[in-house]
Amino acid sequence: MRTDKGKISVKLWPKLALICAVLVSLAGCWDSKPIQNMAYVTAIGLDYKDNQIILYAQVLNFLNVAKSEHFEIGKNVPVWIGRGTGKTISEAMTSIYETSQLRVYWGHVKAIVCSEEILKEKETLRQAYDGINRYREIRYNVLLYGTKMPLTEILSQKSIFHFSPLDTILDTPEDIFSQRSFVPPQYGYKIISEINELGRTPMLPSITITKKVWTEDQTTAPMFLIDGAFLINKNTRTQWFSEDDLKGVRWIQKKMKRSLINIPDSKKPLASLILYKPRHSIQYYFENNELRFKVIIKVSSYIDETMSDISIKAMEKLAETVVRDEVISTYEKGLETQTDTLNLLGELYRNAPRKWRELQQEEGKLELKKSTLGKVEVHVNIMHTGKYKGRSN
Repeated sequence: MRTDKGKISVKLWPKLALICAVLVSLAGCWDSKPIQNMAYVTAIGLDYKDNQIILYAQVLNFLNVAKSEHFEIGKNVPVWIGRGTGKTISEAMTSIYETSQLRVYWGHVKAIVCSEEILKEKETLRQAYDGINRYREIRYNVLLYGTKMPLTEILSQKSIFHFSPLDTILDTPEDIFSQRSFVPPQYGYKIISEINELGRTPMLPSITITKKVWTEDQTTAPMFLIDGAFLINKNTRTQWFSEDDLKGVRWIQKKMKRSLINIPDSKKPLASLILYKPRHSIQYYFENNELRFKVIIKVSSYIDETMSDISIKAMEKLAETVVRDEVISTYEKGLETQTDTLNLLGELYRNAPRKWRELQQEEGKLELKKSTLGKVEVHVNIMHTGKYKGRSN
C-alpha cells in the first residue's frame, strides 16, 4: 500500500523486514564447494592382483597448480596418491572415499595408466575401462597408457622445472609428438573400439621414466619417456615392443607429423632428413593361392643436415630404402607371436569384410608369414633443402 504521497505504509515495514531477512539468509549455490576443499583426481593407475582390481588415484590441489601472478617456477608441487581395491572398478573407486577426508572429484582425469598385469587380462581391462567410462564425471577423451614400472612411480613423476604432472608427456603428449612422431598418443575410447573390432591390433603407448638425459645442476632429474608400445593381440598374450621394433609403424600413421632419419641408416650417415605427413595405402592380392599385401607409402621431406656432397635424387633413393627396411623389420618383429604390427589384417577386414570372413573359415589362411608382406613401395619427395641449395643430380 502507498499513501497519497507515494510513501510505504508503516504497517508494511515488519513484513518487508522479515522478507529481507529471509532473502539474505539464502545461499546462492547450496551445494557449492570452495576449490581448496575438494580432491581433484587428474590421473588413474590400474593394476590387477589376486583377482582384485587395484586403482591408484593421482590427486592434485589446484591452488598449487594454477599459474597466477603469484606462481613460482621451480616450486615443488605435491602429489597425493590414493589406493583402492575391489572386485569391481566401482568398488575400488568407492574404497578411496573411506579415507579421502575431502570430496573426491573425477571430472579432471586426463590419463589412465595400465600395468602389465591388467593388460594381460583383456576382459578385465575392458570391464575396468567400461566401469570408469560409465561414471558421469569422467570424460570420454582420456589418454590411455601401459607401463612396466610401479604405478606409484609413474603417478608421482613431476615435469621439468618442477612443474606439475599436468605439464608432462602423460597429460599433454601432443606437444612432443608434433616434434618427434613415433608412437602416437591413444585415447581410451579408440583402444576399446579397436579391441572390439575384428582384425585390429590396438597399440597402447608404453610410458616409463629415464634418468639418463636430464640433470638439475649436478643432480639427476628423472623424466617421462615413451619407450615402445603394448600391442593387444586377440589370439595370444599382449605383447610389448620397443620403440626401435616399431619404427616402421610411423610411416603408416595418419597422425605422424615429423620424424627424422639418417641416410643411409648406418654408423656413417651421409645426411639427415625430416620426413612428414606420410600417406599410405594397403592392398591385398593372392599369389600361389596365398594371401599377400602390398604397402604403398608416399612421404614428403626436407634436408635437415648433410655430411657429404650428395645429390637430391640420391638422397631420395636412400631415404626410400631406409623407410622400406623399417617397415619390413617392424612386420617381421611380430611374426614369432603372430602379432600384426602393421595392422594388415585390420585393413583387410575394414575394406573387404566378406573376403576376411571367407579366409577366416579356412585354417591357416589368416596366418602371418614372412611372405605375407609381399611388396613395400616407397616414394620420398624432398620438398626443399633449407638455407643451402642442393645438387639435383
